[in-house]
Amino acid sequence: MREALLGSPLARVCCAVLALVALAAVIGPWLSPWAFDAVDWDAIDVAPSAAHWFGTDGVGRDLLVRTLTGARVSIAIAIAATLVSCLIGIPWGATAGYLGGPTDMTMMRVVDGLYALPFILLVILLVVLFGRNIVLLFVALGAVSWLDLARIVRGQTLAAKNEAYVEAARAMGVGTPGILARHIVPNVMGPAMVYATLTVPGVIIAESFLSFLGLGVQEPQTSWGVLIADGAREMRSSPWQLIFPASMLAMTLFALNVLADRLRDALDVRRPSARQALRRA
Repeated sequence: MREALLGSPLARVCCAVLALVALAAVIGPWLSPWAFDAVDWDAIDVAPSAAHWFGTDGVGRDLLVRTLTGARVSIAIAIAATLVSCLIGIPWGATAGYLGGPTDMTMMRVVDGLYALPFILLVILLVVLFGRNIVLLFVALGAVSWLDLARIVRGQTLAAKNEAYVEAARAMGVGTPGILARHIVPNVMGPAMVYATLTVPGVIIAESFLSFLGLGVQEPQTSWGVLIADGAREMRSSPWQLIFPASMLAMTLFALNVLADRLRDALDVRRPSARQALRRA
């Protein structure tokens, strides 16, 4: 794991980028003299300066603070949706794959049924029923982000349940819950972890897309999607309103995808180094 995250200069740079973005998102707004919704009446729609490093938007709000506050919202939504994905998808896929038969068929038909629901239609339905608020993003993104993970874990479980250690556990009288908890789930966590790291940038993009359409985070709250949507409208006259939030989003997504690829390679059991790590474990 450490080799995957710190084994190359590019990986170390990506880890540093993510650490800086997270640190800035947590403490940056507290250190700034401006609140994310405070208006500077003397600096409305001004370019970057010593007073406002990222400039201001069309109503005079500091773009640096709003970008960092948007990072909080976007990253929090992504982490929450990923946790929901793991908490639902891993047990669901492991149970379906291990039990097989009618149980497997029924559980996977539920997954297929949820796949058939268009994501945007689901969000619009939630907005119509409950109104626009940030909780809807957690519900909508969490409701669909676990489906792919459940399928991946099910496929890994179908291969793992016939291994010798599982047969030995059955022969010793270990029940189904014990086999799932002690043998199946720990041995499918590698692919699950890789997919979970890929879920984070996917959820950030989905949240940004929804906010860009006006279905996500609403004023006065902000997120990267809201800022990019606002910046796109002012791109000709005030390009800094688009450049800074879009650049932070792009850097974060690039770093996450690079680390996810390295983690996938490190946990690939077909590679000699991964097999040696598994044998040591």
